[in-house]
Amino acid sequence: MKNSTIKHDISKTLINWYQQNKRELPWRDITDPYKIWISEIILQQTRVNQGLSYYLRFVERFPIVSLLAEADEDEVLKYWQGLGYYSRARNLHKASKQVMNDFGGFFPSDFSSVLSLSGIGSYTAAAICSFAYNLPHAVVDGNVYRVLSRLFAIETPIDSGKGKKEFEEVASQLLPVDNAAEHNQAIMEFGALQCVPVSPQCDVCPLSGICLANANGLVDKLPVKSKKTAVDHRYFNYLYIEHNAHTFLQKRTEKDVWQNLYEFPLIESDKLLSVPELFEHERFNSLFENIDNINVLEITNPMKHVLSHRVINVQFITINISELNDKLRNLIQVSFSEIDKYPVSRLMEMFLQQKMV
Repeated sequence: MKNSTIKHDISKTLINWYQQNKRELPWRDITDPYKIWISEIILQQTRVNQGLSYYLRFVERFPIVSLLAEADEDEVLKYWQGLGYYSRARNLHKASKQVMNDFGGFFPSDFSSVLSLSGIGSYTAAAICSFAYNLPHAVVDGNVYRVLSRLFAIETPIDSGKGKKEFEEVASQLLPVDNAAEHNQAIMEFGALQCVPVSPQCDVCPLSGICLANANGLVDKLPVKSKKTAVDHRYFNYLYIEHNAHTFLQKRTEKDVWQNLYEFPLIESDKLLSVPELFEHERFNSLFENIDNINVLEITNPMKHVLSHRVINVQFITINISELNDKLRNLIQVSFSEIDKYPVSRLMEMFLQQKMV
């Protein structure tokens, strides 16, 4: 971008638009790096209207980094419950301990130190440093990719190494070094509210006159993605076992979806199982070994949890038993009234809400 006048005009236009159209959000117009960090992590995979209530609840319970660092991981995950992508919460917790141990309890104020924290990549580090300290680091998220690709008709795929480098360079060239915070907020908000993915209102866009995609009929074709992620289907048969007003949980400790959350005993298979198939399954027979009366009361309709590269197909099977064996005793036995204290996946939460009605 050689013309500094165009660069200045674009930034000025974006900031003017932002001042007139921005949403009032609790993490805006503040310079607390801790709260800005919490908001950025929540909004990584979550829409603003969904993430707002979680943000408010989270910072009310953990208003400063030391309280987050001191908390038990189960409690942190419980406050995160329903947001998904739970590695974000685990990394938040880990990073809070890094702040306490490596930075004396003070959130770092330079890009490389912020980047060193667990779960923080270049985008999040740029956002924190610009919003909290007004440092000249350009943010490039999905909204910014869309605005820049359309504005300059950039057809380089955004999911390629070449594309990421090109967009970062363009974003940096646009950035006013003395007003990085407001510019970054402006271009992100512009992408979220004005330059939207489908059917943007180009006729009322303040940048339509210089937008190359608008001039060349490319708005619906940009940005470009080159890669298609293969979708993996998995099948979870959860056993909701009832015994004397109690049920049974286990903790997912492996590095997998929903790591460190609690769940009912699980049979993962190559499809959702019918009752006869269930009784023939080795895992089922092992779990209920030496138990005579196993009553299957209900099987829910299939439920789906769609992630970026996998689909989890789930059914919940309610089973009543009148006696226990050693394998069930080795699980976590929980009363119906206490189960809501455990962090669980959104699908389990929905099932339990229906059960408790």
